[in-house]
Amino acid sequence: MWSWYVDALRDYVATVILLGILMLLVYAGLRALGRSRETALGFTFVLPWLVGFMAFQLFPFVASLYLAFTDYDVLTPPRWVGLANFARLLDDPKFAASLKFTALYALFSVPLGIAGSLACALLLNRNIKGVGFWRTLYYVPAVIPAVATAVLWRWLLSTDGLVNAVLGPVYALLGMEKPRWFLDPGTILPGFVIMSLWGVFGANTVILLAGLKNIPRELYDAAAVDGATGWGRFRHVTLPMLSPTLFYVLVTGLIGALQMFTQAFFIETPRSTVTFLQVYIYQEAFGLRHMGYASAMAWVFLLVILGLTLLVFRSSPLWVYYESEVRGEDRAARGAKAPGRRLHLFRAGLRRRLRAGAPAVDDQHVA
Repeated sequence: MWSWYVDALRDYVATVILLGILMLLVYAGLRALGRSRETALGFTFVLPWLVGFMAFQLFPFVASLYLAFTDYDVLTPPRWVGLANFARLLDDPKFAASLKFTALYALFSVPLGIAGSLACALLLNRNIKGVGFWRTLYYVPAVIPAVATAVLWRWLLSTDGLVNAVLGPVYALLGMEKPRWFLDPGTILPGFVIMSLWGVFGANTVILLAGLKNIPRELYDAAAVDGATGWGRFRHVTLPMLSPTLFYVLVTGLIGALQMFTQAFFIETPRSTVTFLQVYIYQEAFGLRHMGYASAMAWVFLLVILGLTLLVFRSSPLWVYYESEVRGEDRAARGAKAPGRRLHLFRAGLRRRLRAGAPAVDDQHVA
């Protein structure tokens, strides 16, 4: 038993020594090529991450592309089967069902998460007592490990858990039975959506709050003087100016929702129930050792995520506005009919009102 630990420690020390020698060689080589000391040190300290990336991510990524065209069960050498794995996807009802379940989860969790985070950020953006405490409290779920989150919500949403205990009188009033959140097929998706909202509120709220702090105050002043209501200021000032931040939160939230795995893996659901595609890929790869078929599913799923992400990027000119448009730096590029140009004209009108001597408004009138 102890020999195993000794061998592992020896291999670890040897790896560290070899990596240190490689870092010294890279540093010396860059300095010999005339690079500055800062540049050489930067590349040198990035080297360990780069080696780890190539060994544990890049190589498996490329290898999975080859395995997607093979029949491979880990125990025997890969056998080339061409497009057979991809053709099998078309006849696999569980793949289609898992993809549909994952898409529905993203469809509900991402918009609800962004809306809830934006509401929290707007509340925390006001001058209230103890705002630092509330910001910290909202961010706590973001630092809790995913496994701990799964264990916590598995208890909260169990049949006799805290959620059903609190809502028991409501169920009795409506004549309903207690939901079996992760046991009944009809309530599994809502259960995961509820759990996801608790997890994304913290990080997204902090990001959106930072975006709110960067909105120029004079835009709110001019809008209020122009007679805009609280909803009008939110719609015509807050949302356009916050759109780059919302765009970032949307892209990262969409990718994260589609890649849902850890919580779904640790929360027990009925075996016959279809859940997330990432879980199905894991089951095929490591449960049934269908590495080739799992690799094919992973690559198709990658293309789906890439397509949806590109779709969001292509739609961004319709609703995302940047500070350069406010300064009028890219008018010629966008043209007068583009949404960004229209928003620029709106903001220019607000600024002209301020230059004309329009009075500012009190803090209580600012959304």
